Amino acid sequence: MLITAGPTHEPIDAVRFLGNRSSGRLGVHLADAAAAYGWEVTLLLGPVALRATHKGVRTIAFRTCADLQALLAEHASKADVIVMAAAVADYRPKVDPNFFGGKFRRKNEPLTLTLEPTPDLIAGVSATRRPGQTIIGFALEPRDELHASAKAKLERKGLDMVVGNPLETMDSDEIEAFVLHKDGTIVHSPGAEQGRRMPKSKFVDWLITTVEPAITSIAAGKGK
Repeated sequence: MLITAGPTHEPIDAVRFLGNRSSGRLGVHLADAAAAYGWEVTLLLGPVALRATHKGVRTIAFRTCADLQALLAEHASKADVIVMAAAVADYRPKVDPNFFGGKFRRKNEPLTLTLEPTPDLIAGVSATRRPGQTIIGFALEPRDELHASAKAKLERKGLDMVVGNPLETMDSDEIEAFVLHKDGTIVHSPGAEQGRRMPKSKFVDWLITTVEPAITSIAAGKGK
């Protein structure tokens, strides 16, 4: 199992970057839980303080979208299951970090920063997948847009499953979520339909046991 987790930091200069609030908690907990269930796990982890604790998890650090793209090119084809839980920046500064001479100085005038789109990493992984691989994505959206967004993401990017969770669970120790399968089946985490959350450390056990039958089916060439 290959898991991506955490944010990306896209450099503006030598000390500043564009980033997001992703804590990496869910991906790290998932890596530990998957290893405990017997999976051989590689965790591609962004710039966060958390670390996997299970000895069966191999962790490789990344910082930028480009870093993660290179690691996926190296490791994705070897994995039976790819879980794309990282919060990759959609845009990055269109500037060489050395353009400002290392660090730009504050001036009492506006500064315009041009952004460019980053590559769609999960779509790239899906496009080059081999038979029998399972690819699981995540959708983090406002609650009233979540189901539609998860469905659109699953179809647009050719995924097997999407884990949808509302925006307010970001950077939280708790989560409420659902798993959307490509056949349209939706499985909610315990209590989620009533708006109840569960600790991410417990949610990952539920997630593994929920998706494993579909993973086995896909590996056998039967789909879901």
